[in-house]
Amino acid sequence: MTVSEHGEPLPGRQVALVDLLDRLLSGGVVLTGDIVLSIADIDLVRISLRALIVSVSSEIAPARAQDGGRNEP
Repeated sequence: MTVSEHGEPLPGRQVALVDLLDRLLSGGVVLTGDIVLSIADIDLVRISLRALIVSVSSEIAPARAQDGGRNEP
């Protein structure tokens, strides 16, 4: 919670999950992570995960504007 200049807490702003997802997807989200499976301090398997999540419509719209709006394969 944010505190005002006078020390009183400001009212919290509630954000709907749909609005949060819309903001994240419009700009894109990058997720990264590592998974390591080990036994007795010996690494057996290491997996590096990377994912880019972005709205499809934000990527398609500029391409259609460049080709004059034609729908060619």
